[in-house]
Amino acid sequence: MNNLNAQIIQLAPILLMVVLFYFMLIRPQQKRAKEHQNMLGNLKRNDTVVLSSGIIGKVMRVEDKEVGVEIASGVTVKVVKGMITEVRAKGEPAAANDAKN
Repeated sequence: MNNLNAQIIQLAPILLMVVLFYFMLIRPQQKRAKEHQNMLGNLKRNDTVVLSSGIIGKVMRVEDKEVGVEIASGVTVKVVKGMITEVRAKGEPAAANDAKN
Protein backbone atom coordinates (compact mmCIF):
# COMPACT_ATOMS: atom_id res chain seq x y z
CA MET A 1 0.00 0.00 0.00
CA ASN A 2 2.86 2.37 0.83
CA ASN A 3 4.45 1.69 -2.58
CA LEU A 4 1.18 2.58 -4.37
CA ASN A 5 0.96 5.94 -2.56
CA ALA A 6 4.52 6.76 -3.58
CA GLN A 7 3.74 6.04 -7.25
CA ILE A 8 0.63 8.23 -7.15
CA ILE A 9 2.62 11.07 -5.61
CA GLN A 10 5.24 10.75 -8.37
CA LEU A 11 2.61 10.83 -11.14
CA ALA A 12 0.62 13.76 -9.70
CA PRO A 13 2.95 16.53 -10.99
CA ILE A 14 2.97 15.02 -14.48
CA LEU A 15 -0.83 14.85 -14.55
CA LEU A 16 -1.03 18.41 -13.27
CA MET A 17 1.29 19.56 -16.08
CA VAL A 18 -0.88 17.84 -18.71
CA VAL A 19 -4.01 19.55 -17.36
CA LEU A 20 -2.27 22.94 -17.29
CA PHE A 21 -1.00 22.53 -20.88
CA TYR A 22 -4.52 21.71 -22.02
CA PHE A 23 -6.17 24.72 -20.38
CA MET A 24 -3.39 27.22 -21.07
CA LEU A 25 -2.19 26.22 -24.56
CA ILE A 26 -4.34 23.74 -26.44
CA ARG A 27 -7.83 24.99 -25.58
CA PRO A 28 -7.20 28.72 -26.36
CA GLN A 29 -5.51 27.81 -29.64
CA GLN A 30 -8.50 25.71 -30.68
CA LYS A 31 -10.80 28.59 -29.78
CA ARG A 32 -8.78 31.07 -31.89
CA ALA A 33 -8.76 28.65 -34.83
CA LYS A 34 -12.54 28.26 -34.63
CA GLU A 35 -13.04 32.05 -34.50
CA HIS A 36 -10.73 32.47 -37.53
CA GLN A 37 -12.69 29.86 -39.51
CA ASN A 38 -15.97 31.63 -38.64
CA MET A 39 -14.48 34.97 -39.72
CA LEU A 40 -13.40 33.51 -43.06
CA GLY A 41 -16.77 31.84 -43.54
CA ASN A 42 -18.58 35.16 -43.08
CA LEU A 43 -16.31 37.01 -45.51
CA LYS A 44 -18.22 38.98 -48.15
CA ARG A 45 -17.66 41.44 -50.96
CA ASN A 46 -16.59 45.00 -49.97
CA ASP A 47 -15.21 43.91 -46.58
CA THR A 48 -11.93 45.59 -45.67
CA VAL A 49 -9.35 42.95 -44.72
CA VAL A 50 -5.80 42.83 -43.39
CA LEU A 51 -3.53 40.15 -44.86
CA SER A 52 -0.82 38.36 -42.90
CA SER A 53 1.77 40.50 -44.69
CA GLY A 54 0.14 43.67 -43.33
CA ILE A 55 -1.45 44.72 -46.62
CA ILE A 56 -4.92 46.23 -46.28
CA GLY A 57 -7.41 45.82 -49.10
CA LYS A 58 -11.04 45.44 -50.08
CA VAL A 59 -12.59 42.08 -50.95
CA MET A 60 -13.80 42.08 -54.55
CA ARG A 61 -14.49 38.36 -55.10
CA VAL A 62 -14.95 35.42 -52.73
CA GLU A 63 -14.32 31.85 -53.88
CA ASP A 64 -13.99 28.55 -51.99
CA LYS A 65 -10.32 28.80 -51.04
CA GLU A 66 -9.23 32.10 -52.57
CA VAL A 67 -10.29 35.74 -52.38
CA GLY A 68 -9.77 38.60 -54.83
CA VAL A 69 -8.51 41.61 -52.85
CA GLU A 70 -8.17 45.10 -54.32
CA ILE A 71 -5.02 46.62 -52.82
CA ALA A 72 -5.04 49.80 -54.96
CA SER A 73 -7.37 51.32 -57.53
CA GLY A 74 -7.59 48.78 -60.35
CA VAL A 75 -5.06 46.39 -58.75
CA THR A 76 -6.63 43.12 -57.61
CA VAL A 77 -4.62 40.20 -56.27
CA LYS A 78 -5.76 36.65 -55.61
CA VAL A 79 -5.09 35.63 -51.99
CA VAL A 80 -5.51 32.32 -50.15
CA LYS A 81 -8.29 32.77 -47.56
CA GLY A 82 -6.10 31.53 -44.71
CA MET A 83 -3.78 34.51 -45.13
CA ILE A 84 -6.50 36.94 -44.04
CA THR A 85 -5.83 37.80 -40.41
CA GLU A 86 -8.48 40.43 -39.72
CA VAL A 87 -11.73 41.74 -41.15
CA ARG A 88 -12.17 45.42 -40.37
CA ALA A 89 -15.59 47.00 -40.05
CA LYS A 90 -16.83 49.27 -42.81
CA GLY A 91 -16.59 52.95 -41.98
CA GLU A 92 -13.55 52.52 -39.74
CA PRO A 93 -11.92 55.95 -39.43
CA ALA A 94 -8.85 56.55 -41.56
CA ALA A 95 -5.64 57.91 -40.06
CA ALA A 96 -5.18 61.69 -40.28
CA ASN A 97 -2.24 61.41 -42.70
CA ASP A 98 -4.05 59.14 -45.23
CA ALA A 99 -5.00 60.71 -48.56
CA LYS A 100 -8.71 60.69 -49.37
CA ASN A 101 -9.74 59.35 -52.80
